[in-house]
Amino acid sequence: MTELSQRFPFLYNKMNVNTLKNLCLYSIFWILIQSGAMAAFAIDIKNIQSTLGLDHSELDQLKNGEIVSFPVSEETDKELAVGLAVFLNAPPSKLTHFFQKNDLARVDPDVVLYHEIAAEPDLTSFREFKFIPDQIEEVKHLLSVNAGHRFNLSDNEIKGLNGLKEKVRGLPDNHVIEAVSHHYQGILFNRLTEYRKAGLKGIAPYSRKKRSAHPADELNIAATSSKLLKSFYPRLQAIWINYPYSPFSDMQERFTWINRQINDRPTAILSHRLIFSSTNESLILSRQFFVGHTYNSSQLIIGCLPYQNGSLVFYTHRTSTDRVAGAGKHFKHKIGREQMKQQMMINLHNLRSAVQK
Repeated sequence: MTELSQRFPFLYNKMNVNTLKNLCLYSIFWILIQSGAMAAFAIDIKNIQSTLGLDHSELDQLKNGEIVSFPVSEETDKELAVGLAVFLNAPPSKLTHFFQKNDLARVDPDVVLYHEIAAEPDLTSFREFKFIPDQIEEVKHLLSVNAGHRFNLSDNEIKGLNGLKEKVRGLPDNHVIEAVSHHYQGILFNRLTEYRKAGLKGIAPYSRKKRSAHPADELNIAATSSKLLKSFYPRLQAIWINYPYSPFSDMQERFTWINRQINDRPTAILSHRLIFSSTNESLILSRQFFVGHTYNSSQLIIGCLPYQNGSLVFYTHRTSTDRVAGAGKHFKHKIGREQMKQQMMINLHNLRSAVQK
């Protein structure tokens, strides 16, 4: 063995040589993306209409102010997917401006509080996420948490909360609430830090009794299976899948945390959003890479194109939840899709009102 091979034996391992080849190919691929060599196909209403499966009668419905649904394939037993389109009496730039200043959470009636996270976050970025006295039972359940479906937590996060239970034993409820709120803020901060450092690979699985849930895999599937991204925005799709590689200079990146009431329970959500805009179109990519309970992860795509005297907005939403898998899954999916569709329609109505002001 040569001196070089003795010092760097991994370079002479067949498996690692193949790995290095793949890394080189990936590097070339990424250079092409950054240089714009992988340009998207021309996007216009006809192409979108064909991709979404909208016929002429549905376009007429859109012109009349109706919200029209279109099918979105569900890739796993856990995934719920819905697509909606709506006409806005406003140019795409107004939608872009709205999302540059706000979040879809602003038009969601179930959102209690949302907060934009600074570019250099620390633990204080989450200080406003707090449990309140009326939520003492939720706090007690957190302290006694174990692997299961009541909460979305990793093994280490569960151990940390169980350890906290001993520390707060015998304290008044208000002190317990304060301690658990502070501890949970730490969980959110750590989740955000790991995601920003490693992207999907940094998302810890949720501990379950039988098989852990993997939101990273779910979000990867959601991103790779998007027809809209694959057909019209392949460069954005690559960035979205391979985050934390830097977005283009003409894109805006935002992180938010949300406190949303789900099933009458406080729910912490961490959200990542990319906004792309040009003179003729806007695209918003958003993923919820941590959700406190009920569902595992979520991805939404909102696109906007000029259409007649306004804009056509298309909105696809994919949510992954353990609750629709298993026995009776077809029935569960049907109910879940309808519930999600109704919530999306409320959000779209509110979004249209906000943008058209």
